[in-house]
Amino acid sequence: MSRTPNFDVTGAWLEGDEPGDRKFVKIGFLLLENGETLPDITIAYQTWGTLNADKSNAILVNHAMTGWSDVTGWWPQMVGPGLAFDTDKYFIVCPNVIGGCQGSTGPSSIAPDGKRYGSRFPIITIRDMVNAEVAFSDALGIKKYLLVVGPSLGGMRSLEWAVQLPDRVGAICTIGSSAVATGDQIGTAAIQIRAIKSDPHFNDGDYYEQSRGPIEGMGIARRIAHLTYRTESEMDVRFGRQLQGDETGRYAVESYLDHQATKLAKRFDANTYIALTDAMNSHDIGRDRGGVAAALEAITVPVVVVSIDTDRLFPPRLQVEISELVPTASAPIVISSDFGHDGFLVEAEAMGDAIRHALDVAGTI
Repeated sequence: MSRTPNFDVTGAWLEGDEPGDRKFVKIGFLLLENGETLPDITIAYQTWGTLNADKSNAILVNHAMTGWSDVTGWWPQMVGPGLAFDTDKYFIVCPNVIGGCQGSTGPSSIAPDGKRYGSRFPIITIRDMVNAEVAFSDALGIKKYLLVVGPSLGGMRSLEWAVQLPDRVGAICTIGSSAVATGDQIGTAAIQIRAIKSDPHFNDGDYYEQSRGPIEGMGIARRIAHLTYRTESEMDVRFGRQLQGDETGRYAVESYLDHQATKLAKRFDANTYIALTDAMNSHDIGRDRGGVAAALEAITVPVVVVSIDTDRLFPPRLQVEISELVPTASAPIVISSDFGHDGFLVEAEAMGDAIRHALDVAGTI
């Protein structure tokens, strides 16, 4: 019998929940950058299409921070016959990151001692995530991806693949992302983390056995984040000073942000929100590599850079930096959108064209 989720505590996928289309693979232990070891790691993943005989048609999709393994769920109109990720041609793979909350080992997972990790879950970095993805790929028998692609957090990981593992990728595509986390991003993210930790139900991260978790704190964090995902002009044109027209007396934009917070609470976990946000804040492609310029200039695989012209979380200058410093990159593909950072989710036709271009570039290897 399946478990009845308690969304007042966490929206994480937990043992006993229906797996849906998730598959699971064990990758053993991982030595993390901070020197700690994460043991007995499970990776949840989904696939589409068929891996060909010589395993040369695999594409790795790296999801964004609040994404998960179901690309068709968070990136609609992108996967399927004749679409950008054409399942008649390619084998598309998407794992949930370590530290995640949708089946891969993360803070809500059961540790070897039989209790949920909670506050004991170690700090992880982008490079730790990529190392787990490498072990995951080995477990699937995939030695080289035709393309490694991802938006936002996924773009950070895609860039790490190009730097660390040039022999295992045909090309990469980084979308609405950067080579290093900026002070503005870190500052905004720090406020979100503080909102979660200030929730009276946070209990230092050990809230899984409580009747209520830090849902309100995570909701505040999501409201802040969502404003950075969209644009000032959209919020003004779409909502302006309009009232919601209900008994709450809220402005319509407040109701909209409340809705976004409620939606996230049903599929995400507060500890994972902190873990993945901290990982993004740690992102620096040049750390211990002589700086950002040196790391990017050493890349040898083709890099396709995609930018959203209204992105205020990852402004276009950050993608220009990548394209100017990577010898194998051309100027960014600029997608025009009214929806800011979330443009990669909304502008399906333009994103599809960008992915097809990246696959053409990968196919010239």
